[in-house]
Amino acid sequence: MTNRLYEKIYEIVRRIPKGRVATYGEIAELAGIPRGARQVGYALAALGRGEPMPGVPWQRVVNAKGESSLGAEQVRRLQAEGVVFDANGRIDLSVYGWDGWE
Repeated sequence: MTNRLYEKIYEIVRRIPKGRVATYGEIAELAGIPRGARQVGYALAALGRGEPMPGVPWQRVVNAKGESSLGAEQVRRLQAEGVVFDANGRIDLSVYGWDGWE
């Protein structure tokens, strides 16, 4: 069941457009996992880093505050896509957030 659930999560993450982000909680909601933000984190952690699974843009998933939970590599990748971080290291989710329907 975990593999099926992870695949569902990856399918949703693949839909996040370049230059946009979604939160762990939003991905969980779209996947039908109530209060499942942590499960989304586990699924993304299972990918490793770099490009272990082509087409799963893990860097586009951030915490509920619009902050990177995965460090400098995530920030670098998002900035390369045009995402702007403020002086506190946060992304304005009203500007860069993805609602799952686009």
